[in-house]
Amino acid sequence: MSTAPVTDSVHVSLGARSYDVRIGSGLTARAGLEIAPLLRRKRVAVVTDENVGALHLEALTAALAAEGIAMTALTLPAGEATKGWPEFTRTVEWLLEQKIERKDIVIAFGGGVIGDLVGFAAAVLRRGVRFVQIPTSLLAQVDSSVGGKTGINAAQGKNLIGAFHQPSLVLADIDLLDTLTPRDFLSGYGEVVKYGLLGDAGFFDWLDGHGPALAGGDRVFRQYAVRRAVEMKADIVARDETEEGDRALLNLGHTFCHALEKATDYSDRLLHGEGVAIGCALAFELSQRLGLCPQEDPSRVRAHLRDMGMKVDLADIPGDLPGAEALLGLMAQDKKVVDGQLRFILSRGIGTSFVASDVPGDVVLGVLQDALKQR
Repeated sequence: MSTAPVTDSVHVSLGARSYDVRIGSGLTARAGLEIAPLLRRKRVAVVTDENVGALHLEALTAALAAEGIAMTALTLPAGEATKGWPEFTRTVEWLLEQKIERKDIVIAFGGGVIGDLVGFAAAVLRRGVRFVQIPTSLLAQVDSSVGGKTGINAAQGKNLIGAFHQPSLVLADIDLLDTLTPRDFLSGYGEVVKYGLLGDAGFFDWLDGHGPALAGGDRVFRQYAVRRAVEMKADIVARDETEEGDRALLNLGHTFCHALEKATDYSDRLLHGEGVAIGCALAFELSQRLGLCPQEDPSRVRAHLRDMGMKVDLADIPGDLPGAEALLGLMAQDKKVVDGQLRFILSRGIGTSFVASDVPGDVVLGVLQDALKQR
């Protein structure tokens, strides 16, 4: 295994709300040094989950203490079910009990669930306190920790309650990826490959060649993949912070994904990145049926995902699924619906995606019906 290079830094350019995403090995051990310049007083409040806390909270505590930073921590249950009103309320009330002030820093130390929930708590606490993301999963490092989307789930669907609230700093420690299960790592990879598919064919080609070594633990490849994904997201977010236009491209595969997550009750039957991978495959199939992308592209996408050992088809989701009409109905509840019309991210070829809001429902239904026949 190669030795990781020096820490990379990607700047998210948003005027007064700009910040850096630091990417590299050993960043948890250097967290005190990285965070200290942001502090008005040497204390922080950390929110994590049981899994991350057991593995990494001691190291973070030591890193902060080394710089004289006092820390108080709240540990929430692990899993998607945490991302709802009960744990959100618990978090906000705990932060108030800790007497967190507007100029203090709250640290979200975990995967996407913790990052989204804690970011939303920071957004509403005292009408906005600063927070730092220390994402511990691949999915969070390449996607949810960057760009300021925060929120929780509702009974009606995923991420329907939230706010745009940018972090003050993101520390993506590549070493933390070593403690992920293979399934969790590959779930995050679903978001990595999405970036190549939506806007960088060269990056997809690179992943096609290096994906297995990256999944196998090569830190140089992991760091490059995280950096490239973050660069692409930072560029899109800088152009369109609140998803009025280009930022919607980041939802490639997500309209299908969110419906499938809802259909599986946000359970471990389908992890988010697995849903994204299946959703990307379906989006390319839909694009090909509409005559938009070359016929070989859906097959190439599916072949790469298969080679990586990922879920690709609806048949790969265990348990029962609702019918095609019911899945289409779940899509209609998605927050990307505009004026009653579903928005899909479609493709004119690998690396070239666009937003479409006039997709014929019968074609989408046909894609779903054919996919369900394979089960």
